[in-house]
Amino acid sequence: MNPNQFASYGLTEELLETLRLLKYHTPTPIQDRVIPLALAGKDVIAKSQTGTGKTAAFAIPICQMVSWEENLPQALVLEPTRELAVQVREELFHVGRKRRLKVPAVFGGFPIDKQILTLKQKSHIVVGTPGRVMDHIRRESLRTEKIRCLVIDEADLMLDMGFMEDVKMIMDSIPGKPQILLFSATIGDRVKLLADAYLPDAVFVEMESETETAQGIQQAVYNTGAEDKYRTLFRVLVRERPSDCMIFCGTREMVNVLYRKLSKDGLRCGMIHGEVDQGERLKTIEAFRDGRIHYLIATDVAARGVDFDNISHVVNYDFPTNKETFVHRSGRTGRNGRTGKAISLVTEEEERLKQTVEAYIGEMLPVMECLEPDEAEIRAFKNSQRNQTPLKVRKGALLNRSIMRLSIGGGRKSKMRTVDIVGAICNVEGIISDDIGIIDIRDSLTYVEILNGKGDLVLEALQSKPIKGKVRKVRKTKT
Repeated sequence: MNPNQFASYGLTEELLETLRLLKYHTPTPIQDRVIPLALAGKDVIAKSQTGTGKTAAFAIPICQMVSWEENLPQALVLEPTRELAVQVREELFHVGRKRRLKVPAVFGGFPIDKQILTLKQKSHIVVGTPGRVMDHIRRESLRTEKIRCLVIDEADLMLDMGFMEDVKMIMDSIPGKPQILLFSATIGDRVKLLADAYLPDAVFVEMESETETAQGIQQAVYNTGAEDKYRTLFRVLVRERPSDCMIFCGTREMVNVLYRKLSKDGLRCGMIHGEVDQGERLKTIEAFRDGRIHYLIATDVAARGVDFDNISHVVNYDFPTNKETFVHRSGRTGRNGRTGKAISLVTEEEERLKQTVEAYIGEMLPVMECLEPDEAEIRAFKNSQRNQTPLKVRKGALLNRSIMRLSIGGGRKSKMRTVDIVGAICNVEGIISDDIGIIDIRDSLTYVEILNGKGDLVLEALQSKPIKGKVRKVRKTKT
């Protein structure tokens, strides 16, 4: 058998090499069902939870199908939240890296003028939230005439958030009949209405039951009084010593309160909810991904769809009022064959909610006793929080090793063009056009990626080689 099972889909060698560097060797069930359908040009409605590999299920076929030579966007991906747009853009960027695909993300909360300038450059795939995408379409900064594939991701959440009309207008703005790939954790009335109107011939793919909880997830309930809830939580954390933990609260106010209490007790934690500044939210998510913080306190809406690898524990500080939410929260641990633990703190007032969940999932949640830790255990736990753990290796790290990103002095203001950059770099001995990756021309700086481990060669040559008539300041920068 081919060591990389993605080869059976007929993908290009450069895409297969990228997947190998991203450590994608065996397709997940959703990928195995969706990728061949997408490559065959079929419309697809896929019912699948977050964390099943569904982003790659559409990212891989899109990156295979897109033509590098075309300057206008050929694929559009709609996401319900800014955090999801950033996350999915990163996945598409990694998968399409060796094909030099440019993947801008557009969403509210950031200056639209900068996004307009980005969209004026060559763009292959655009990822965005419906409101901001529609804004760009109205301004004609996002042109849709070349779009061949539209992805509607997390459709149930998107429509629940009131984006139905925006989504319809976006679909209507795309000429002809683009391929549509719709992904949703649940297929409710709104999703059915949209599918009936726009995807009458779609292939329906269902991966699991709505009530299914992963086999590798160990459930535990700790009964507590409302006044003792924080003390119970702290005891549980001392006993469990989670490596990476998401703690869910029912309200923004409770997220704030819990963040202050855990921080005061010395835990490396962060928080996300709707009132946290957008930039801070993104920084907190990145810190949790990198391992700089180990506890992320969140509301359901803020955390929905934001995907993390290898979460050891999920804690329901406030028991969810919706049975599907319980399944979604629990499913953030124990992914991709791993084990994990979902812990629920339950007050007397929440007992009925627990019983509703038990009936829904078809099993009893085991009630555990949490013993008071001694002083030595508490001291050891707090000491472990003070010690900085090694940062996690991020997805794309192996890919980045063969790619160097350079910054070049000069951009749009000095009339720098892509052809100027390519011409200068191709004049370096041993460099061909296939060694040049994504070129991003800003106002006063230009960024260019050098592929195939040839970055040092180009960096040294450009210290004395003129670009557009003069020697530029060229430096290595972060990928």
